[in-house]
Amino acid sequence: MPEEDRRDMQGKQLLNHTAVKEQGPLPGRSNHAGNLSQSEKKLQEAICVLLVELCERFTFFGIVCNMILFCTVKLGYRNYQAAIVNMCFVGTSMLTPVLAGWLAEYLVGRIKLVYICMFLHFLGTALLPLVAFPFEDIYIDRRHILHMLTKREQKIIFYFALLTASLGIGGIRAIVCPLSAYNLEDCGPKELLSFFNWFYWLVNLNSAVVFVSISYIQQSVARNLGFLIPFVSVLMAMITIHMVRGEMIYRPKTDSSLLTTFGVIASALKACCVRYRYFSGGVTNWLDHAKENYGGQYSEAQVESTKSLARLFPLFTFQILYRTCIMQIPSGYYLQTMNSNLHFSGFVLPVAAMNVISIVPLLVLVPILECINSYLFSSKDTGHSPTIYIVVGQLSAALSVMVAGFSEIHRKHFPQVEQTLSEEVLLVSSMPCFHLAPQYILLGVAEALVTPSCSLLSFQLVPERIRGISMHFLTLFNGAGCFMGAFFVQTAHAGTQGNWFPHLLHEGKLERFFFFLASLMMVNTLGFWTIAHRYSNLNQEYTNEFRGSLPEEKLLKHEKAIKYYDSVLENSPILSPMEKT
Repeated sequence: MPEEDRRDMQGKQLLNHTAVKEQGPLPGRSNHAGNLSQSEKKLQEAICVLLVELCERFTFFGIVCNMILFCTVKLGYRNYQAAIVNMCFVGTSMLTPVLAGWLAEYLVGRIKLVYICMFLHFLGTALLPLVAFPFEDIYIDRRHILHMLTKREQKIIFYFALLTASLGIGGIRAIVCPLSAYNLEDCGPKELLSFFNWFYWLVNLNSAVVFVSISYIQQSVARNLGFLIPFVSVLMAMITIHMVRGEMIYRPKTDSSLLTTFGVIASALKACCVRYRYFSGGVTNWLDHAKENYGGQYSEAQVESTKSLARLFPLFTFQILYRTCIMQIPSGYYLQTMNSNLHFSGFVLPVAAMNVISIVPLLVLVPILECINSYLFSSKDTGHSPTIYIVVGQLSAALSVMVAGFSEIHRKHFPQVEQTLSEEVLLVSSMPCFHLAPQYILLGVAEALVTPSCSLLSFQLVPERIRGISMHFLTLFNGAGCFMGAFFVQTAHAGTQGNWFPHLLHEGKLERFFFFLASLMMVNTLGFWTIAHRYSNLNQEYTNEFRGSLPEEKLLKHEKAIKYYDSVLENSPILSPMEKT
């Protein structure tokens, strides 16, 4: 009987609990209004983050689009030097968000660093149109003032502007508009892939506008409109200040960090090197040496999170060479276009406008991929992983670089003509620049397939607590791909005495550089194809096994189970009306 009385008492308490839950929303017009205002604030926050993202990308692409033209024509750089500068700037802009994230958490503080990065971004974007881009003359109140800066002074201010702009870009990307600010924690694989597809679609639409408008402004007589870049920087600063005052700046969870991840790896490596003789059969994974149970200084949750991240390192590694191929658009492909005939119906096309051809496939393919993804993700038990997209995309990138080599051979068969670019007369091939369209299209297809899929795998296949760190690692490896591209250009030029990356394209063998890069990319694609199966079922394995191994995840699942049980109990037909009263 006492056991039955206790059960009756628990049942009454549970029913009273459900009654209280049902009565909760009654005084609830204020709660509804609070929820509405909260949803409105989230919508406003998402719009502000997106606007800042678009403004930042606008200024970034505005800097990149004609940098090679300025370096070769105005600063007198060789082609390989201009390509290296461009790729290093892009790579630095990819690495600075990681540095800015660390400074915000451990040294400066998020709000302070936001204001510092805003100032650096505006300073860099204001110096570039004033000094770097081709403004030879300035007119003030009908007075003609000559631009008297020497080449050395121009180079110093140019590099200073690039450095400050890249630092500002890093802070904005890391603090104001990280991917975590879009509240993707509760999204499934289908929703995440859809988000990344449309996110990169919007970013590339923005870049298409920049490549057409800004490149024409910088290359044509309408140069005063080049100040549009710092104006957009000011607009971005105003939106960011509004976000700071409205407390809309995203604050990530501090239970895990990039330093913790590096610390786990360093601690495990140290233990393996110092005491490997005594741990021959004690652990199943070398990272377990960092656990407190095995003499390390990190908790089980931190080590298990790092182990899940380590599974993605092969994926990140195979992205390095792919990013090197993508970086041919603002370097090798740009030089090919600059040395081709840009006249079209009496109009001289901007060199960077050819980049739009690589963006069009992404803008067209995203809606098609959405339909394919809806079919592939229709069954929840499939555990679909878009590794096939990455394989096809990397193959498309390899074919693009190979086609670029054949296009270079084809381009040199045309006679040379004079062409004026930025008030400089250059000898170029008479081949129309549109003959280069296939290589741009193939790289555009590669970007449409690879980038969203890699972002999905990097975000989905790790615990929620380290998703931001996983995206940081993907960014680090992409930045490494940019620097590897610069290293290849420098090595090819030095190793062949300028023959593989010549200053005058018709006198060298640029096609050999493209064929070399294409062969490396084919090997890279085959290598990733051999390990792609690791990520095909990793989503299901991670969800069923690893996610439940962490204490925090177990507690979260327990709380969700209680809420689900309460909701079932409220609407369950098992209890009679007499029992509910």
